Amino acid sequence: MKPLPVFLAVAFVLSWLVALPLWLGGGLGHPLMPVFGMLMMFTPTLGVLAAWRASRVPFREWARETGLTLGERKGRTLLLVLAAWLGVPALVALAAALSVAAGLLTLDLDGLGLYRAQLEAQNVPVPAGLATGVVIQFVIGVVAGPLLNALPSLGEEWGWRGYLVPRLTGTCGVVAGLMLSGAIWGLWHAPLTLLGYNYPNLGAGAALYFTGFCVVAGVVLGWLRLRSGSVWPAVVAHGSLNATAGVVLLLGDVAEPPNLALAGLTGLVGWVLLAILGAVLLRIFPVRAPSADRLAGRQTTST
Repeated sequence: MKPLPVFLAVAFVLSWLVALPLWLGGGLGHPLMPVFGMLMMFTPTLGVLAAWRASRVPFREWARETGLTLGERKGRTLLLVLAAWLGVPALVALAAALSVAAGLLTLDLDGLGLYRAQLEAQNVPVPAGLATGVVIQFVIGVVAGPLLNALPSLGEEWGWRGYLVPRLTGTCGVVAGLMLSGAIWGLWHAPLTLLGYNYPNLGAGAALYFTGFCVVAGVVLGWLRLRSGSVWPAVVAHGSLNATAGVVLLLGDVAEPPNLALAGLTGLVGWVLLAILGAVLLRIFPVRAPSADRLAGRQTTST
C-alpha cells in the first residue's frame, strides 16, 4: 500500500476508536473525556509510523523528511520557534481586543463573572483575587504552555505538518496544499467536534465550523513547517494555542457570555486575523513545496 492512504486511514480510524467511549455514553461530559482527548492527539503520529513502515525508508532519513530535525538552517528554525512561542499569545490577545471592538466580547474586569461562574460550575472554591488568577493562568500559558503541551502537540503535528503538508504541497502547490491539509486536520477532529467540542452552541455543526478554523490556522502552521524545514515551530505554536486561546475569554461577562463561534482567536474574528497573517507570510516570506517528483519516487518504493 502507498504510505499516504495508510497514514490517513490509521489516523482517522484510530481517532474514532479512541473517542468511541464518548459516543457510547456520556459524550463530552464523560469523566475520562480529557484522557480520550489526549490519546486522540497521538493517532496522527501512529499514522506516520504506519506510513514509514509502508515506505521502507530508513528511519533517520524519514525523520529528516518529516521534520523531526531542525532543518537545514537551524538558526532560522530557532527564530521561528521563538516567534511561535511569543506570537501565538499576541494573536490571542489581539483577537480578544478586536472582539471587544466589534462588540462580540463584553469584558467584566471588575467582577470577572464568567471566570467565577466557571469555577463554581466545577465546584472549585472561588479565590479572593480572581484577577490574579486570570493573570497567572495567562502567564503560565505563555511561558510554560508550549513545554507542557509539547508531547501531545507533537503527536498531532508530526502527522499533519511533519508528514502531510510536504506531500500535499508537493503535489497540489503551496496554497492549495496548505488549505487541503488544514481541511483534513479539521475533519480528523470530527469524533469530538460532532459532539459540540469547541463550539457547544453549534452542536454537530461545530464539526464543519471548526474545519474552517483549521484551514486558516493550518496555513500559518504549514508555513512555519515549510519555512523552517522542521516540525518544531508548528509544535510550539500548537502547544501555545492550546494553552492560551481560552484564557482571555475568562475576562468576559457572565450576563453576556461570548459567542465562541464569533469571538476570540478560534471564532470568526480569529479566522480573519489568521487568514490575513497567512496571506502576508506567504507574500513576504514565500515558501517552496518539496519536489513532487521526489515524493512520488518515495511512494514507488512501497508495495
